[in-house]
Order: sequence, then structure tokens, then C-alpha cells
Amino acid sequence: MNIRKSVIAGTWYPGNSNTLRREIQAYLDRAVPPEIIGKPVALVSPHAGYIYSGPVAAFGYKILKKAEFEKVVIVGPSHRAYFRGAAVYGAGGFETPLGVVETDAGLTAGITGAAPIIKSVPDAHAQEHSIEIQLPFLQVVLGEFKFVPILMGDQSRSTCESLARAIIPHVSDGKTLLVASSDLSHYRPYDSAVKIDRRVLERIEQLDADGLFDDLESGRAEACGGGPIAVAILVSRGIDAKNSAVLKYANSGDVSGDRSGVVGYVSAAFSKEM
Repeated sequence: MNIRKSVIAGTWYPGNSNTLRREIQAYLDRAVPPEIIGKPVALVSPHAGYIYSGPVAAFGYKILKKAEFEKVVIVGPSHRAYFRGAAVYGAGGFETPLGVVETDAGLTAGITGAAPIIKSVPDAHAQEHSIEIQLPFLQVVLGEFKFVPILMGDQSRSTCESLARAIIPHVSDGKTLLVASSDLSHYRPYDSAVKIDRRVLERIEQLDADGLFDDLESGRAEACGGGPIAVAILVSRGIDAKNSAVLKYANSGDVSGDRSGVVGYVSAAFSKEM
């Protein structure tokens, strides 16, 4: 297989498998998410270093403990590679200290074939962290699974809508989870960050993709993975998942104590009564 080696193990999260598993389990043990209605179909999860965003991410992954998923589609923003549309990895797998997670060839082909904007561009994934950072949590809570990594090179409405339409037919079986990888505002003073992040949280709670697009385009809200969040909302609505919940919000100032310029993090879930 074409295995993508980790580019952030030992920096963004522990490089030792035992240490990594213990750290994730500790985050999960401390997380007490609210009860959700139905079964989760999609999550919004942050993608910073675990010391900052791990405690928040754990709230979303904690609710998967009783769920059974065989496949995961992870949609993240591209921070380093610039391209139009979206890029999948194709055949192979991603390696973390907890092992290799194989990509799902059939699911990848099904999604890619449904939208011309989605291409197989493995090189776009080479240095990207937004997808990899989700995998160790998934490995701990789900065990064995296959996945489809999708990077968004642009996050326009049309790209989000096309990507959502391509994903919808493949996540309605109750066995496939969608994860949207995103942080929120960056380097604003603490109180300002909380205020501007609240707009994104409200759009998530309202399942309002149009409102989210408007807020992001106008600057009333910020999210480096605003596109992936919008895709999660559109997909959830497309499969009649009517329940949404913000499970946890915090920012880097809550960890470091430095409130002069913080990064916001949210864990959220969309769910459906089966």
C-alpha cells in the first residue's frame, strides 16, 4: 500500500503509541458531553495540537463509544497545498503511532465519481495536519475502520454543495461517520474571540449552512474549516438528521492562560433518530 507517514507525531501529539493512547484516554475520561438525540452521523472537531484542542475534541469522540462505525469520511481544509475543488488520497493508508488506517477504495471511488471537483491528489495530503490529527482519537474509540480523507482546496459555496451532494448517498447507512475538521477564530483577544465564535456555534445549532456562508463571507465569523463545517451541515440535512448540539467550546487561552490572542475550538455533533 501507499502509506502516508505521520508528519505531526511527536510534535502535535505524542509519538509514542502507549503515551498517545494514555493521553487520549485521559481526555476521554474527563469529557462529559451532553446527551444527544439519536445516533451521531457527523462531528465537528478541532485540529490543533492535542495539548490545546484535545480536551475539546474528546467531547465529540466520547459520544462514539456506543456507536458502531465501519467507515469514516474526514473533510478538512488544506493549509499548505493550494488547488481548486477537493482532493482525496486514493488507495493506501495513513500511519499514526497507533497503526495504519487504510483508505476505503470503494467509498473513495463512489464519492470521487459523483463530483468532477473531487480529484485524487495524494501530494496535497503530504504535509497537511487537519485530517491526520483526527485519526488517533478515532483509532482509540472505534478500533478498526477504513476512511476517506478529503481536503478542500477552496471552500466556496459551490464546492461545499458539490462535495456534500457527493457524500450524502454514502453516509445514510448508519455505518459511515462524517468528521469535519476545523478550528475557529485565530489570534483575537479572548473576549472578542468568544463573541465571534458564538456566531459559528449558533449556525451549527441551527443547522444553517446559508447563514454560516454569509457570516464567513462577511467576516462576522471565522473558521479555517468553515467549508468542512458547512459540508457537515448540508450532509446532515440531506440525510434528514435534524438534531445538532454544540458539545464543548473553548479556546487556547483556557489552556495557556494567555488571553491576548487565542484560537477557538468547538466539538459538535449532528445526529439522527434511527
